Amino acid sequence: MTRPACYPHPSVALLNSAGSHDLPLLDVLTSPVPLGLFDSPVDARHVLCLHLGDPVPVSYRAGSYERQGVRLHGQFCVVPGGSSTRWTLTQPATSLLLRLSPQILSETAESMNLGRHNAQLAPAIHIRDPQIERIGWMMQAEDHDAYPGGRIFADSLAVALAARLFALQSRKPVADSVPSRSLPTWRLRHVIDYVEAHLDSDLTLAELAAVAGFSLSHFKSLFRQAMGMPVHRYVLERRLERARLLLLEGRQSMTDIALETGFAHPSHLARSMRRVLGVSPAQIRGMANHE
Repeated sequence: MTRPACYPHPSVALLNSAGSHDLPLLDVLTSPVPLGLFDSPVDARHVLCLHLGDPVPVSYRAGSYERQGVRLHGQFCVVPGGSSTRWTLTQPATSLLLRLSPQILSETAESMNLGRHNAQLAPAIHIRDPQIERIGWMMQAEDHDAYPGGRIFADSLAVALAARLFALQSRKPVADSVPSRSLPTWRLRHVIDYVEAHLDSDLTLAELAAVAGFSLSHFKSLFRQAMGMPVHRYVLERRLERARLLLLEGRQSMTDIALETGFAHPSHLARSMRRVLGVSPAQIRGMANHE
């Protein structure tokens, strides 16, 4: 059975990519889902399908696993990487597809000390979880605004999503304990110096974890323990501080300042500045003019 023309083929990105390391750990796509019977495309990534809109009766089959029911707004299904699912819908629907890289799933399983059997995602349907919903809505908002948080924010959400999926699957509470190890001061200094030298770049969690010499999921926890904030928040605050100083100097345009501090364009910088600092770029420039 061929897939409907309106249903996206996520694996196209894999085929066109220069390499797997260029793929994001997590991306999002809002997709129409057609009426009738169809097979979803096979993707190497793990796909979560969050239902958007009115309730829709559906049936779902993945291998020998089969379920029927009514999909409600915010409920999601899990399609493990490399598998296909067969769907029957009584009316058209819309899904928010969260596509998670196998790399981050494997690293998260290792950091959670899961056995080989428990480190695999199982197919599921009609799941409701507030934490996963929040991750979905945050990714949707990032996508709508052209990712103002940068790739490092999406990477952090990928780690949180992988950990939550394993916790739900094992029916155990999510462990958010303080890591038994700490981030050595010299390694932390390397990370901080690297961030300062690359504020104009779209930093990734993997990039900073490599600088620190830890896995993605371990680095995320260790950095938060050492600095008292998530790594993506630290990077954002450093970018905003650099932008604030450049605005006070008054020598560059808003566009140049935005690019130099890692924002896609001036509106991204302005929104982040208002949200975090409570002032606009124009107000900061006004402060400099009155000094």
